[in-house]
Amino acid sequence: MWRPRLIEDARLKYLGIVEALEADIQSGRVARGERLPPQRAIAEALKVDLTTVTRAFNEARRRGLVEAQAGRGTFISEGSDGPGAAEHAHPLIDLSMNIPPQPAEADFRRAFPQGIATILGSARGMLSLHYQASTGAEPDRRAAANWLARRLDGVTRDRVVVTGGAQSALFAICEILLDRGDVVAAGAMTYPGLKAVAAQKGLILEPLAMDGEGIIPDAFAQVCREKAPKALYLIPSIDNPTTATLPEARRRALVAVARQHGVTIIEDDPYAPLRPERRVALAELASDITWHIATLSKCATPALRVAYVVAPTASQALRLAGVLRATLLMAPPLMSALATRWIVEGTLDRITGAIRAENMERQKLAATILGDGNFAADPHGHHLWLRLPDHWRAADFADHADRAGVSIVPSAAFAVVAHPREAVRISLGVAPDRDALEDALTLLAGLMSQPSLAARAVV
Repeated sequence: MWRPRLIEDARLKYLGIVEALEADIQSGRVARGERLPPQRAIAEALKVDLTTVTRAFNEARRRGLVEAQAGRGTFISEGSDGPGAAEHAHPLIDLSMNIPPQPAEADFRRAFPQGIATILGSARGMLSLHYQASTGAEPDRRAAANWLARRLDGVTRDRVVVTGGAQSALFAICEILLDRGDVVAAGAMTYPGLKAVAAQKGLILEPLAMDGEGIIPDAFAQVCREKAPKALYLIPSIDNPTTATLPEARRRALVAVARQHGVTIIEDDPYAPLRPERRVALAELASDITWHIATLSKCATPALRVAYVVAPTASQALRLAGVLRATLLMAPPLMSALATRWIVEGTLDRITGAIRAENMERQKLAATILGDGNFAADPHGHHLWLRLPDHWRAADFADHADRAGVSIVPSAAFAVVAHPREAVRISLGVAPDRDALEDALTLLAGLMSQPSLAARAVV
């Protein structure tokens, strides 16, 4: 059986797994027809997120390196010829990565080079190639505070820390707040990045019941009484994966419970800029107990690798910067400067508006193909939560969709509970255009109407 490893200098982590497997096949370290370890075992061995391994398996199948056999597992392809096999494999439409679309109106091909050239051509532009403070440069913190102030009253730049993405920010916050064995309350379905942090730090995730409007406050209160969580993690707007947005009354109720039981709130709010109407943030209602994370990955592009954290106090912002200094040192200075320029000149608003408009068109397309009653979605978001018919298990559905050429994510990747609802997350943004998205959604709609292909014939 293959001994999991990854090539450290690969462009992306999931590609490092694929390239290591491909090299081991070519060298004979692993034989044709051999069974691969389960995805979860590989994730644990490599200390990576399960979705990273899932994406690696999808790419390995696309290249013709491996093949899945329903009910048995994944095996090295008998006819795998290494790099050339990809030419004969089916094209894969990846609807598993939750990134925003890139509509022509966003004009990234012009915005990136023009913005960077303008920065480097300015009088102090070359400073953006230097090391910077772990809190972020002062102009970047000021721009972030101004941008956040539109939906978060009372933000001052001394409470803002510029970070290299929301995931590193989340890990650093948990490093400050939590010790091994501490309990974190989160929705029964939650962001896989939180699960990865919990696994790395030895935290206990306690699931909270959810409905169409998100986490239920009474469920949070019960967990507070019975489990004494140290923190509450939530995505208040266009939740990942359920797409629910917490109403204001529910936000206030969650804050009241957190105050009563001394629980710190981690508010991860990447999708709020996509919604046209403003809802009060938990960091407004309880700034003294809330850490607010706002990334540009979901309202612009993950290529920036820039997120902003609003800490409860200026001193806690400095504590966060201390953890970041020991891990990633600083946010990427040139990308941080570009984000600042886009904020100041209005480019970020234009890009977000274009993404919102494209999301609305893609959601309409999804509703036409899948039927409104089959899934939950926000019209401005770029993912949906598809509830499967009773005869389909989510893992089987995702597996057969993948073999048909469409990659999606089953509910187990998000589950904090042992037996999650049979559903899949479909990300609409990563498809290169609406035609490709239509093809993928049509295939999924057809697959849903079929009997489960994992069912065994009885003779």
